[in-house]
Amino acid sequence: MDNLMQPFSLRVSEILDHAARYHPRRKIISRNVEGPIVETDWNAVYLKAKKLSKALQKLGIKKGDRIGVMAWNTARHLELWYGIPGSGAVNHTLNPRLFAKQLTYIINHAEDKILMIDLDLVKILEEILPTCKTVEQIIVLTDNINMPKSNLPNLLCYEELVENEDSDFSWVKGHETEACGICYTSGTTGNPKGVVYTHRSNVLHALASATPDMINLSSTDRIMPVVPLFHANGWSIGYTAPLVGASMVMPGREMTPEALFEMLEKGVTVTAAVPTIWLLLLNYLKTNNLKLSSLKRVIIGGSSCPRAVIETFQKDFGVQVFHAWGMTEMSPLGTICSFKPEVLNLSEEERISIQETTGHPPFTVELKLTDDDGTKLKTDGQTQGKLWARGAAVVQQYLKIDEEAVDHDGWFDTGDVATIDENGYMSITDRSKDIIKSGGEWISSIELENAAVGHPKIVEAAAIGVSHPKWDERPILVVVCEKGEMVQPKEITDFMSDYIAKWQIPDDIIFVDEIPHTATGKISKMGIRQILKKQDYQHPDKRQ
Repeated sequence: MDNLMQPFSLRVSEILDHAARYHPRRKIISRNVEGPIVETDWNAVYLKAKKLSKALQKLGIKKGDRIGVMAWNTARHLELWYGIPGSGAVNHTLNPRLFAKQLTYIINHAEDKILMIDLDLVKILEEILPTCKTVEQIIVLTDNINMPKSNLPNLLCYEELVENEDSDFSWVKGHETEACGICYTSGTTGNPKGVVYTHRSNVLHALASATPDMINLSSTDRIMPVVPLFHANGWSIGYTAPLVGASMVMPGREMTPEALFEMLEKGVTVTAAVPTIWLLLLNYLKTNNLKLSSLKRVIIGGSSCPRAVIETFQKDFGVQVFHAWGMTEMSPLGTICSFKPEVLNLSEEERISIQETTGHPPFTVELKLTDDDGTKLKTDGQTQGKLWARGAAVVQQYLKIDEEAVDHDGWFDTGDVATIDENGYMSITDRSKDIIKSGGEWISSIELENAAVGHPKIVEAAAIGVSHPKWDERPILVVVCEKGEMVQPKEITDFMSDYIAKWQIPDDIIFVDEIPHTATGKISKMGIRQILKKQDYQHPDKRQ
């Protein structure tokens, strides 16, 4: 009786096939990097993805080759999202906001053979290409008219490349557990780590994400992912939308409130981004006395969502907020705060308090809490513990790292400390790895510390995140200088700028005689925070 059903393949190409077959005219409205807003549909994306797959194979791409993509959220990027894995290659998303040395490291570590980049990002590549050992070809995502002048060798024009092909191409077949995409972590403990998503994990994740208690996406929706496709698998929206036949709005590179409002008014019903984006947008809407004509739901993740944002969206604009949590290692969805029957029976204020949690997991995700010894803890909403996860789209092993990233029972240590209540609602209470989250991007405290202690007059440094009214958190640096030495803060930040990105530079530097340590000799971040609390420390932007 076993194995009597058809062997339907869980490969992402099947998602685009479905969208083109049953939702071909569903609109995709996109602001291109060149400027204008253009319209396409799922059938057109399907045809161009086929052409791209064919062109990549003619360029010598073979099954399993990695292709790095540095691009904003546009319709073209969706074509790559499917054309690359459709050719048998692996889509490696690259974050243009990373520091040059980080980009070089992950391009070399992934062994990218081709790089595909947006027009305005060419200068980034001009700086780092000499150190990229495996790159053979660069494709600029534009047309012939807008091809840039550059010292990069043998640039290819994307639009010309695909238009020279026809769409008579069969997607490369293979097992559903083959690699589909790669996204690197932020490197909080050393170098960034590569998370390799399979075709199967992406399809299952998209199915779970679309369900009513999660994003609740359908063909009647028009979704705008403000979160970049290069950020944590693009929150899977590039897979979930065509899977259900939803329309899409792609905002491009313009992240100003004015630009986002213009795109939201293209009939968007669902959108997703980090809290910083929404703080700026809400302020813009209030200042200009504007309303949101079509938006119904907003997904907020990447960092903790302030209660004021939830209340403003829901009370002033009639838009329901869904607080979410996840990780690159989880593809990334871990939880979404939709309302179970137990929550619907609460008062409005009590429901908003529940919305401050990050919600409950979908089918395909399991969570548990343990103490430091591995003993499972109660889910009473009060008991804090180490948060572990396992599931159909959770990492098992990082790229080129021999040991598995999970324990003997398949549980992945998220590095977070959390509580879970009796209804499954989870709240992150601390970050055990001391990641600093600024505007939805992660900053490694270790990288900041390593950059600072390279200065010849600095003995020790510790970086922590402090609350910021706009960016959620910003880094500050606590420094111990060589005995008898005096160093100006600007001298330190100028020195660090050779090692980290400008936006990661600490906002404040505090000089101390001694940094507190734990019993094992490690820097005590808790001890530093206690000292700052006693001093009633405030970020410079909060000081009167």
